[in-house]
Amino acid sequence: MNTKTAILALAQSEKIKTGLIWMSQAVEQINGLPPHERKGAEKTIKIALRLVVSEIRIARRITQEAAWDDIEVHMDMAGVMIDSGVCHESAFHMTRALSQITTIGRRCMQFLQKKGLLR
Repeated sequence: MNTKTAILALAQSEKIKTGLIWMSQAVEQINGLPPHERKGAEKTIKIALRLVVSEIRIARRITQEAAWDDIEVHMDMAGVMIDSGVCHESAFHMTRALSQITTIGRRCMQFLQKKGLLR
């Protein structure tokens, strides 16, 4: 890992974490919606999911780290849960992805701290 890659990966990880946190919270709220509103909410989450997956693919290209592939698998499973009508189950896969993204971000931060670029 070099400094430029670490900075870009850290920025991507923070952006992706924000999206995942938003989606996880939205998924939890869907259960309280009436059925006729639930479909629209699920479609909105699917759109956000596709945007987050795009950012994951960008991060993968930037860093060339295989760890991003595992994250994408979890996001694909979250999409399957939403498509299958069990949207609330997608939060589990989003949480697994979030954990892995946090690990990547932490590694980048540690690298940058060792370089004296972060405190």
